[in-house]
Amino acid sequence: MDIKSTTEKILKGDISGVVSDVKSTIERSLSLIGVIIVTVAASIGSGLFVLPSFAAAVMGPGIWLAFLIAGIVFLPGTYSKSELASAMPENGGAYLYLERSFGPLIGTISGLGLWASFLLKSAFALIGFYAYSQAVASVDSDLVKNLIIMAALGLITFLNILGIKKVKAFQTPILAITTGLILLVCVIQLFDASIDFSRPIDGAIDVTSENPTVLIEASALVFVAYAGIYKAGAIGGEVKDPQKNLPSGMLTSLFLITALYVFVTFVMMAAVDGSWWLDGDGNTREDPVYAFVDSVSASYIAITIALLAVLTMISGALSGLLAASRFLFAMAKDSLLPSTLSDTNKKFKTPQWSIILTAVAMAICILTLPVKDVAKLASGFQIMVIVALNICVIILRRKQSGDADWYNPSFKSPLYPYMQIFGTIAGAVLVYMMGVKAIMGAGAALILGLATYKIYGQKQYQLRNQTE
Repeated sequence: MDIKSTTEKILKGDISGVVSDVKSTIERSLSLIGVIIVTVAASIGSGLFVLPSFAAAVMGPGIWLAFLIAGIVFLPGTYSKSELASAMPENGGAYLYLERSFGPLIGTISGLGLWASFLLKSAFALIGFYAYSQAVASVDSDLVKNLIIMAALGLITFLNILGIKKVKAFQTPILAITTGLILLVCVIQLFDASIDFSRPIDGAIDVTSENPTVLIEASALVFVAYAGIYKAGAIGGEVKDPQKNLPSGMLTSLFLITALYVFVTFVMMAAVDGSWWLDGDGNTREDPVYAFVDSVSASYIAITIALLAVLTMISGALSGLLAASRFLFAMAKDSLLPSTLSDTNKKFKTPQWSIILTAVAMAICILTLPVKDVAKLASGFQIMVIVALNICVIILRRKQSGDADWYNPSFKSPLYPYMQIFGTIAGAVLVYMMGVKAIMGAGAALILGLATYKIYGQKQYQLRNQTE
């Protein structure tokens, strides 16, 4: 960035030119492999370590098919997000695409929806953290459970305010080791004489033929397991050759994540008979990986995986809180939320009030919502954003020669617009099949976003534009 040139732009009031100069200084250091690692690490976590038992409680041993369908429904959104990212390879992800494409109202709604989905996913990770910590030191008390989770939430809130982001540096190797151990156990089970491959296959066939709505409900429930794909778009400004690496990275990650979920859940159900995903009281277990490994291998291996899972869940919640709080921060910077949420700590330079508000919302969700509802709402919000991205591509393509002449993606989604139409309809069906609570959550997000914009954002956004 040339200081003299930028100073002249400031004196002339050329704000867009200054922004362009600043953006050009961001170092693009993330390669294709880096994009894949970030998105895979951000996706597996609660998706692999917690969700399988909740899906099994819905549809039994055929859950591998639910994960496969969720991945297929996620594909159109990934293509759409890849196209949008190649046209707008900047930090901000889905919020940036929707705000730039549809204006501040839709930006407010989508920003709050993304904030809600990330904080719910983080809340779900904290629930999983407690479940796996119980495998190491069992405590049978709801009060103690809530105190431990709130203490963990307080810790990750404090660390976020301190700005300690290097936790991600050990999150990836920990997750890689844990996932590697699970895969090793699964591969060994393939050669075990007691494994029954017909169990997960028959389970999927029976559910599909007898009550396909159950399969759709389970697919909708596990949709949040793919949420890490969003991470690539959110860091678009740090990716080398983003027009090529963002689409390739997201699509490759989706394939790898889907294959992992399908393989592990298939082997889980084939290797262990009975409803092992339920505890002695008939409640859904929140530590399915520990329960599976403990059933098929030595106890010390299961304990090792539980310990690694504890670190994975807590670090996942930490990075999830960080990501969720940044949506409030970005919206406040755009004058769509009170400016207090964009204030940064004088010492640590972190958006402390955005972090604290997000943590409080997480605490309320953990203390008041059943675990399954947390997963449902998180998936519901993710599906809403994916549907919005599919519609976004259709509208921008249609306006490309008019108001959206700036839209010039280097990567274009194949099978347009049929891919986007399928993704939109499939997403709407999934939200509907999740039940009344998911629909109410979607409606609440729309109402909250609309009210926030009308009461506060609209006036402030207009004042900012007039000032500029």
